[in-house]
Amino acid sequence: MEISKYELDECAGYINSCRQEAAKRLVGQKEVIDGIMTAMIAGGHILLEGVPGLAKTLAVRTFAEISGLEYKRIQFTPDLLPADVTGTLIYQQALGKFAVRRGPVFSNVVLADEINRAPAKVQSALLEAMAEHQVTIGETSYPLPEPFFVLATQNPIEQEGTYNLPEAELDRFLMKLVVPYPTPEEEIQIVKSNGEAMSQPVLSVFPASAIERCKSAVKAITADDKIINYIVSIVNVTRPDQTRNERRSSSAQKKNDIMHYISFGASPRAGIALLQCSKVAALFAGRSFVLPEDVQSVAKPVLRHRLVLNYEASADNVSTDDLISKIIELMPLP
Repeated sequence: MEISKYELDECAGYINSCRQEAAKRLVGQKEVIDGIMTAMIAGGHILLEGVPGLAKTLAVRTFAEISGLEYKRIQFTPDLLPADVTGTLIYQQALGKFAVRRGPVFSNVVLADEINRAPAKVQSALLEAMAEHQVTIGETSYPLPEPFFVLATQNPIEQEGTYNLPEAELDRFLMKLVVPYPTPEEEIQIVKSNGEAMSQPVLSVFPASAIERCKSAVKAITADDKIINYIVSIVNVTRPDQTRNERRSSSAQKKNDIMHYISFGASPRAGIALLQCSKVAALFAGRSFVLPEDVQSVAKPVLRHRLVLNYEASADNVSTDDLISKIIELMPLP
């Protein structure tokens, strides 16, 4: 199935309109805006990390309004229970039977605010929703509405009353976006607005029908076998155990300086996510095929939360973004 120029132009119109509407409330933050759009088109979930006050919650609410989808917010706290997220069975005395009270996760766009403050039981309940698009209440599983997106936020600087997200749950997030501080010029605009960005109305220019059209367009975007091999090579390099017993090659020798920083590498799900996000990046560029630069542009948000670094990396002040940049630099282009 080939994609026509008309379909590319139609999707470009949706994307540009979405960017324009988001810019009414979000100053700068181009990578965050494009990242959230990428996840919505690819049908994945987003983890937003940044210090307080960087408009993470505002970004999620804005995109919920731009899409016109049903939106619910869950404030994660240490005393939160799984039933507070998924729902529970309520006994109706007048009828003499139990009825299902559905939780806030039954929505199209779910904001999991400060997700790392919830204990393991709540995380496991959310994991089922993210992975299976369903929720089990009692002995029955209930499908979640489609489309279904979880956009979670976490604060990287506060450690009291927080729980590390399990690797299995992190792997279910399509991308991890790091929300940066604004530039001085951008901050001037923010201060001038006096914090009234939420009062700016936005139009519903990216409804479910538009998301479906973009999804169909992404399916028609082609990726050559050389691009697939390039993606798999990037993912394979992150797995130190896999290269331990292999014959040393020139490329293996080049990557030895980064192998000792990684405890666990990316799963095959990372390769699937890289390909899907690369296709969306090609769609953003108005192309019907994937180029290596598309893969490189999404490598950090797709891989940064899937690599588990060791204490040596912490001691040497090496981050996952540093390692991904090094891998991209050393990996031969197809």
